[in-house]
Amino acid sequence: MLHVTSVACDAGTAAAGVSKIAGMRLVLTAAALCVALYTAPAAAERDPQSGAPLAPKKHQSASPITDRFAARASYYSPNLRTTLRADPVNAPPGTSGTTLNAEQDLGLPDKLHKGRVEFMFRLRERHKVRFDYFEADRSGNQLLANDIVFKDVTFLGGLPASSSLDWKQFNITYTYSFVRNERFEIGTGFAAYFLQLDAQITQPQPFAIALHEDVSGASPFPALPLDFVWCISRRWSATAHGAYLRATIDGTHGWFADLHEDVQYRWNPNFVIGLGYSSTRTSLNKEGGTSFPGYFNMSISGFEAFLRLSF
Repeated sequence: MLHVTSVACDAGTAAAGVSKIAGMRLVLTAAALCVALYTAPAAAERDPQSGAPLAPKKHQSASPITDRFAARASYYSPNLRTTLRADPVNAPPGTSGTTLNAEQDLGLPDKLHKGRVEFMFRLRERHKVRFDYFEADRSGNQLLANDIVFKDVTFLGGLPASSSLDWKQFNITYTYSFVRNERFEIGTGFAAYFLQLDAQITQPQPFAIALHEDVSGASPFPALPLDFVWCISRRWSATAHGAYLRATIDGTHGWFADLHEDVQYRWNPNFVIGLGYSSTRTSLNKEGGTSFPGYFNMSISGFEAFLRLSF
């Protein structure tokens, strides 16, 4: 759930800080658990009839299906489209803020050049955990064409204003591969996304104190993931994974979708290069109350090139 807070609301700022600390503790706990499971000795496979240990399996070629651990570093160049509205708090029914196109109305960049990281642990043959982190921080300066109502402040048209919008996304995904052989792997499980949004507008005034308002929030939420791997040949493979959620949480209606697909070339057993496409889309809407009364919609999508180290 996203929360709208003013810079003057010390209590709201403290609550957001507590939320971030709690989220970080959860992330660290999950990471420690995954490492512990990954390093624990595997139980010997046994014949289901006699209970005798089975002979070791034959050596398998290195592939995304047999990798026990992988670290991926990407160069990501997405396009961004953002629509944002922050309604006044405790306003009369029917009163709303100004619907903004953040790229056009506030001068925020509509394209970024960013890095992205991902880690994968395979916990036994059919169990995988993936950690992914991405952030999109933007700022801009724009001469406002019209008056803008942003939460409880009206910014005047005809004057310049500076703005920023920071988006951070961290997710933990567990999947169980219900299909797994030398060529294909398909799995599903559970994903937890930790999202953080911070947006603000500041406008200097000729003969008065500058106007300022901000919107911020941080919240974890679950999603249903799906993973797919196709080993085309000894060196070429294609992978895809995604997650989706549509829900109503504390009066906030919204949906979230995250998708990645790529083609990989295995240079040697431990080194992979690849080209992929990633897309993240989210839409949230809430009317009334003090907890993010307004609307937020964002799309982040584009191609990425990556290097992947695995064993």
